[in-house]
Amino acid sequence: MSEWGPCAAAELDLPPGVIVGHVEPSEDIFAYIERVAGRFDPALYLRLLGAANEFKEGDAIVGVSAADETARLAARQLLANTPLSAIDLHAPHRDELCEFVRSGLDPAALGPLAQATLGELKAFLLAAAEAEIHQISPGLSSDVIGCLVKLMSNAELTQLGANIFNALPGSQIGARGYLGARVQPNSPTDNVDDIRWQVFDAFAYAVGDVLLGTNPVSSEPASVLAVEQTLQEVLLTFGIDHLLPHCVLSHIDVQAQVEEQQPGSTELWFQSIAGTDAANATFDVSVDKMVEYARQRRGRFGLYFETGQGADFTNGHAHGFDMVLHESRKYGLTRQLARQVAIARGTDWDTQRSWVHVNDVAGFIGPEVFRTREQLVRCCLEDIVMGKLHGLTIGLDVCSTLHMDVTLDDLDWCLEQVAPACPAYLMALPTKIDPMLGYLTTGYQDHVRLREQFGFRVNDGMWQFFQELGVIDAAGQPTKHFGDPAWVYLQFCRRQGDGRSDAEILAAGKRTLQEIDGRGVFIAKGFGKRPSQLAPQLRYKIEHIYQDSKRCLWVEWNEDFIAQIPQRVVLQTTSEGRLDYILRPTGGEQLLSSSLEQLGQLRQQQAEQYNVQIVVSEGLNALAVMDEGQLQPLLRKLRSELAAAGYRLAPETIVVKSGRVRAGYRIGQSLFAGIAGERNLIHIIGERPGSGHHTLSAYLTTATGEQWQTTGAIDHNITKVVSGIATTALAPEQAAVDIRRVLTS
Repeated sequence: MSEWGPCAAAELDLPPGVIVGHVEPSEDIFAYIERVAGRFDPALYLRLLGAANEFKEGDAIVGVSAADETARLAARQLLANTPLSAIDLHAPHRDELCEFVRSGLDPAALGPLAQATLGELKAFLLAAAEAEIHQISPGLSSDVIGCLVKLMSNAELTQLGANIFNALPGSQIGARGYLGARVQPNSPTDNVDDIRWQVFDAFAYAVGDVLLGTNPVSSEPASVLAVEQTLQEVLLTFGIDHLLPHCVLSHIDVQAQVEEQQPGSTELWFQSIAGTDAANATFDVSVDKMVEYARQRRGRFGLYFETGQGADFTNGHAHGFDMVLHESRKYGLTRQLARQVAIARGTDWDTQRSWVHVNDVAGFIGPEVFRTREQLVRCCLEDIVMGKLHGLTIGLDVCSTLHMDVTLDDLDWCLEQVAPACPAYLMALPTKIDPMLGYLTTGYQDHVRLREQFGFRVNDGMWQFFQELGVIDAAGQPTKHFGDPAWVYLQFCRRQGDGRSDAEILAAGKRTLQEIDGRGVFIAKGFGKRPSQLAPQLRYKIEHIYQDSKRCLWVEWNEDFIAQIPQRVVLQTTSEGRLDYILRPTGGEQLLSSSLEQLGQLRQQQAEQYNVQIVVSEGLNALAVMDEGQLQPLLRKLRSELAAAGYRLAPETIVVKSGRVRAGYRIGQSLFAGIAGERNLIHIIGERPGSGHHTLSAYLTTATGEQWQTTGAIDHNITKVVSGIATTALAPEQAAVDIRRVLTS
């Protein structure tokens, strides 16, 4: 049964759905608009494009979702009758990204299909051979591709996905019959042992042939460099650095800075990207910046991007059009940047691919984008086809957050639905739970299961390495060392010339594993009844974390706890209860008018004396704030550290009920707008649960009074974060020291 209950959708105040009236035979979308509106109506055009999509909450929030199935089918009929050329004449949103993406099109590649309708293009693609599809893909615009998938059923998307392959050069990654693994060894404290042993663990299950990519807690260059070198050391020691790149998923500016400071330390460069200029500005990137970086990538390994439906509108940049079209534009941007990498290397991307790929992180944001396992599958299938039609090597993070209506078992079902569409790769973690990001994704043994079930293979060079490592035999079957990360550690030490005995090395490895386990980072060992099943004890622990995370989501502020916070000022956002807070994030970003009045009074009282204000919100995990030994020690130490650094810290602690990160920006605007000099806001908030830790994050925003006063100037792009704060992860007292260091850097 759904945890949301039968009335959850009705409780949300969503815009009314798009109604589509009678459609004349052969009428296209533009003729329909002319008939019902008397002229071309851009807003109606965007609503009709969105109405052709399968239902997702994100489109409904934007106001472009069909009112019902009848309207959806009518919108699809209009779209199917619309010529490709007409779609290309009416871009949903024009900006620099749009022009850059379109500049790389080759209309001549379409041949006779240049005069086709979307319905005719669909029929052609479903009947065509792979070579014929590759021939026309350079002429397909992102808008056409985004509109096309709206017309296709899941079965048709699967069929088309299974007929297009774009392998990375010199490898079988993305080739027919192969399914790669992008290993994500994350640590809640950037502990290099946590990271290194998760890689050993992957290799123990013969998993990991696409990328070793770690999401850092700290984006300080020194910390990023330490993680880069840890990953690089593993690859160099095993002699597989030519097969498998490494990457730390900090901002691309930081990666470039690390490479400049320590040449040769980075390999594949990462960046999250969006589908419009405005949304990319939230990530602090632009087309010009990304082109400049692309032209610096002259080695074998180029660029790695992550995308996902919903990232644009949840950052306030929907521009009135739907999530599928936003996502397609991201793939258009990726295609054009891949061409820039090829130019830098003196090749032609259309005939000789560069090592650039994209990972669609489908389901990472939450239920405001979509909620169910069926919607997750639909999103993955749409994105696979859009990526492949752009000529890209596209992988998937088939994932969900703990506040979605998707269970651990549901993820297994989703993988089985998506695998036949042949993504180039999937994510890979020791278990389904990420110990730092707190979400559900694909575990190492899921890869083993999918290989058993569908016959997928691993990139040939890495498969040979796994055989040499001794975890699989010549026939591809598990050996006695399969699932034993300590064995991999032993081989690592031997290749480094370690002179200790096997027993001494294994004993040291056992101690390290115990330390890692003590930090709440899971390392899979052994298996259940089959090599593809988690060991029962580990499965039990994962289920416990899953259930605890669900409990965390629904806990609210305890009034007695709030009363213990000295000199508190309590504010309330516009969220109407916990369900509304979870499903409608914007409600947690805006303050009630009465709270804004309180801030006005506080500003008068403070009389511009202070340059730091601390804010605390419960976020998606009130227990993280209220657990003993978390918030109060952090506040005490933080106030001491900031006073010692010479900051003028406001004595009041602002407590926000049902607050999200952007609620902090609203507070800063109310307190600091127009005041001379720089002012700092520190927003401590409960992170979404799922990592196994009840963690806090501190969002640090420094801006001038003029910036605080300027609409749109304050957002995530100028905010730094210290995350993973918990008694079981980054100790609160140490976090206070880190906050001071980041704030003063």
